[in-house]
Amino acid sequence: MLDIDVIDSWNDELKKMNDGKEGAQYRYPHSFVQLLGYMRAYFHLPYRQTEGVVKAHAKNVPSIPDYSTISRRVNDLDIRINERLGSDIVIALDSTGIKVANRGEWMRHKWHVKRGYLKIHVAVDIRKKKIVSMEVTSEEVHEGGMLKKLVDRASENNNVKKVLADAAYDSKANFRYLSDKNIEAAIKVRKNSTGKAMGCYPRKVVAVQQLGDFDRWKGSVSYGYRWIAESVFSAMKRIFGEYVSAKKYPNMVSELMLKASLYNMFIGMK
Repeated sequence: MLDIDVIDSWNDELKKMNDGKEGAQYRYPHSFVQLLGYMRAYFHLPYRQTEGVVKAHAKNVPSIPDYSTISRRVNDLDIRINERLGSDIVIALDSTGIKVANRGEWMRHKWHVKRGYLKIHVAVDIRKKKIVSMEVTSEEVHEGGMLKKLVDRASENNNVKKVLADAAYDSKANFRYLSDKNIEAAIKVRKNSTGKAMGCYPRKVVAVQQLGDFDRWKGSVSYGYRWIAESVFSAMKRIFGEYVSAKKYPNMVSELMLKASLYNMFIGMK
């Protein structure tokens, strides 16, 4: 992760970045700023300490950014989760909550302060365990409404053949969308479902199979692999913590996208 090869291409990268740029010129390449963002996310460093680490390695760095510059540039990074896995893939969808403050449960109960959560919605390739698409929303956004965005983003660079998801994603709109995209919908239907079409034949087929023999349906679609999405959340929270350090919502989103990108980098090192 701490690869300082970015120093070798420092001047060439800056020349390309500043070509035709209006206003103040960039002094630090994007690759170097991204390296600092990765380092800060992994070691849980405040921006001032990140500046201190750079100063400690000043002999290798052409110029030293201060902590406010690091903060501004890291939050301006356009991190995209667009893994190209090069084959047909099966994805598992899920979401989890991320705290917006690390204040602890005692503080919340003592002072009756509720800062709320962010939700991260991911599509994970079940074979390589990489995140192929990710969306960050407020806690009020329901999982089912995010299926289309996640699958669309995952399909930009991959051929999605099947989607594994729990009952939170059970809706006629989602079944119709996946049917139109020729993607198999391995979605668990709600417990009160019936075998009637109710205007959505693709959902009826899956509901009838589950109502007839749920265990057999699970085995036929490999539904058990949906746990891989949960294992990704577990790994990310162990590595990066269950909260974000940023205070503004756009910066929180940037921080989580950076962490997801770094997680994929770690998985790719295996």
